[in-house]
Amino acid sequence: MKILLVGASGTLGTAVHNELGKRHEIITAGRKGADITVDMSDPESIVNMYKTSGMVDAVVCTAGQAYFGSLQELTPELNEITISGKLKGQINLVLLGLDYVRDQGSFTLTTGIIMDSPIIGGVSSAMAGGAIKAFVQSAAIEMPRGIRINNVSPNVLEESMDTYGPYFPGFEPIPARRAALAFQRSVEGAQTGQTYTVY
Repeated sequence: MKILLVGASGTLGTAVHNELGKRHEIITAGRKGADITVDMSDPESIVNMYKTSGMVDAVVCTAGQAYFGSLQELTPELNEITISGKLKGQINLVLLGLDYVRDQGSFTLTTGIIMDSPIIGGVSSAMAGGAIKAFVQSAAIEMPRGIRINNVSPNVLEESMDTYGPYFPGFEPIPARRAALAFQRSVEGAQTGQTYTVY
């Protein structure tokens, strides 16, 4: 398969690249250090990414900027960071990418455990995750040409604990390579409309 991996340079993206790259051709996209530069908050940039990549068998997104901070500190402007990055960015990958995914292909988006297990400071990211989950479920019944769509909801990653650990008291982190297996399941499997939760 020819797979377009958005967010390939991040912790999760690197693990997904390592797993899927064993069997498939990977085209990387991201803000830096990728085959194709893309700004997910800019629809025109997404269109240009697809024009550059050409037709693919699968699109996988492990990117999406989100704001972390308390509800009392959350302003419409700070919330927009998550809306334009994690939420609209991933949904626009699907809306603008349908014509670039081959018949029977797939999209795999990323949500996160906090949409189901809330944490202090995670309200903005959880909001986006819940919206993406609902989008995936709804879009799955309307996807053309046998194209599938799923999302992966990983626990906090072991490799990210230095940064995000304080937000996740009592959570048992998982290695990124284990989360990557859920992306393999989505890309190489047959299910659609699913949320693959990795605890």
